[in-house]
Amino acid sequence: MKKMRTLLKVLCAGALAFGLMSTATVQAATATATPAPLDNATCLTCHDGSKGKLKGADAQGKQHDLHAVAPDAFAKGVHGKMECVICHTDIKDNAGTGKSHQKNTAEPLKKVDCAGCHEVLWEKVQKEGKAAEHPRLGTVVENIAQYKKSFHAKANQDDETKPNASCDNCHDTHSFNVPAANLPKDSPERAAWRLSISKNCGESCHTEQLETYSESVHGKESLEKHNPKAAVCSDCHSAHAVGSTSSNAFKLAISSQCGSCHEANFASYKATYHGQISTLGYAYTAKCYNCHGSHDILRAEDPESKVHPDNRMKMCRSCHSGKKDVPLAPDGFATFQPHGHHNDFNKYPQIWIAFQIMVQLLVGTFGFFWLHTLLWFFREYKERQARKGQPHIKSDIPANMAGKHIQRFSPIWRLGHLTFALSLMILTLTGMPLFYPEAPWASHLMSALGGPHIAGKIHRVFAVIFAGVFFWHLAYMAYRIGKNWKNFKFFGPDSMVPNLKDAADMLGMFKWFFGKGPRPKFDRWTYWEKFDYWAPFWGVTIIGVSGLVMWLPGFFGSFLPGWVFNVAAIFHGEEAFLAVVFLFTVHFFNNHFRPDKFPLEVVMFTGTFSLEEFKHEHPLEYQRLVDSGELESRLVDAPSPAKMKASRILGFTLIAFGLTLLTLVGIGFFTSL
Repeated sequence: MKKMRTLLKVLCAGALAFGLMSTATVQAATATATPAPLDNATCLTCHDGSKGKLKGADAQGKQHDLHAVAPDAFAKGVHGKMECVICHTDIKDNAGTGKSHQKNTAEPLKKVDCAGCHEVLWEKVQKEGKAAEHPRLGTVVENIAQYKKSFHAKANQDDETKPNASCDNCHDTHSFNVPAANLPKDSPERAAWRLSISKNCGESCHTEQLETYSESVHGKESLEKHNPKAAVCSDCHSAHAVGSTSSNAFKLAISSQCGSCHEANFASYKATYHGQISTLGYAYTAKCYNCHGSHDILRAEDPESKVHPDNRMKMCRSCHSGKKDVPLAPDGFATFQPHGHHNDFNKYPQIWIAFQIMVQLLVGTFGFFWLHTLLWFFREYKERQARKGQPHIKSDIPANMAGKHIQRFSPIWRLGHLTFALSLMILTLTGMPLFYPEAPWASHLMSALGGPHIAGKIHRVFAVIFAGVFFWHLAYMAYRIGKNWKNFKFFGPDSMVPNLKDAADMLGMFKWFFGKGPRPKFDRWTYWEKFDYWAPFWGVTIIGVSGLVMWLPGFFGSFLPGWVFNVAAIFHGEEAFLAVVFLFTVHFFNNHFRPDKFPLEVVMFTGTFSLEEFKHEHPLEYQRLVDSGELESRLVDAPSPAKMKASRILGFTLIAFGLTLLTLVGIGFFTSL
């Protein structure tokens, strides 16, 4: 028997192999070994569990059970080729017997330092240039770094000498056997490993959570049906970077963790106000767990589910409680579709229809006017090039009118235009981060604005200003028309109402674009100016009404169904996109960027333009005023140099602001594709 044991020791000693240690390290370890080394076979003669529970004493003399190691499980684990004494460094041979530990068994053994060992090994292979051969070591070191910052690494409240959880609590280092990283996720080995995670977490520490989880849809799939795709603890809490569930970092990360499985629902959630605010990095709006629960998630059709129709209002009112400036959720919230999207007519018909309406409006408007802009630029540029080689034709403006300007816009109209433009730009600035929360600039801009609460207040203030200018204009025009009712002609040259001449002018412009006819002669208002005038009527209506619905959900939700809020969000965002892109491309081109106007038209800032420009741009109105003798009464002096300079500064500032906003919208649009 003694010979057999000696033979076994020799065989085990010959089989010593620690793959991650260099040959020199192994030789050094062998050289310092005692004549009768404490090899694994020797250790397992006591610690294999065959002798029952072994008793030991701590520093205070208190008896406790010693660890039993299952030889088969240890041999199959990732540490199976290592010697016990490599980790248990202070276990020494007593008098060369090879059977005992240190002399004073009451002295506590050093804690095995898993993290320190792996960090040393990673540093070693890096120095030897073998990091590429052992990538798993690098992964382990990254996990260690995450663990050290985690909730598990913090001192336990009951015993501050211990962390909340150590490596061995989760992995059992003697039988630790992580499936190879190159194995497919659906392999039996990885499936078995995943299915063990929840029990390991729950049975060792989190018993209450395991009990709740086992009754949830995730728990039943994992624990009863053995579905490895079902969510387990590490999917939501992570494996090594376990953080406090009350921290903002955890709250912001949890929805994306849910979305790793529920991709479609996560995408639709991000399109809602709750999801937009979360994406921007603010944790105060509802996340997945606020509505569905955490460990107790049930299927939506389950009567006990928080999101079941019978329970939905109670769930909504847990946040929309009527406290802390949050209005009480009205009954209409029950039919709001938090995961509604425009791709399913049968399930979300109202959302589908609303989206189709806005898509057609966007495509039609941009398709026509961008083509119009490109053709106009090409034709006007070609004509300007052709005129360069021609002699300058002296103006036929009467000598007594030379250098004079004609009044185009009164001060009140210029103030209205400036207020309208500034309020629209501020609305764009404060609304864009919500519309494109994943854009690289969005979170920075929202932070600069003071956060969603401040940005929301600014947005609503300028929305009121914007609407105020619009309604003031309506009231003023009603007053002007009513005062001059008998002489006002709805389809006359001074009216902004489209007429047959506008249709003829549009057709004539396209003929001119293609060189099939002369450029049309325009009266006081061109057809594109009339479009610019009437566009805000539908734009303000769509944006204003939808914005008001979202601003006052408690009021409108008390008598409107919840899907109205889904539709309002689509109308508000898409119409705002249309307005911003149209104004900063088509409107800017028509008035500033076309070759005849480039780089800036200041008439809306000075209120006047030269008589020569007036005759060129509006020849029919010019001739009518000449024929009626009214022209001279409309003439004014040219703006002073100081006024022209101020107008140019103001104009270029607004254009730069508008183009900056357009750039941000473009980045946001392409980021969201």
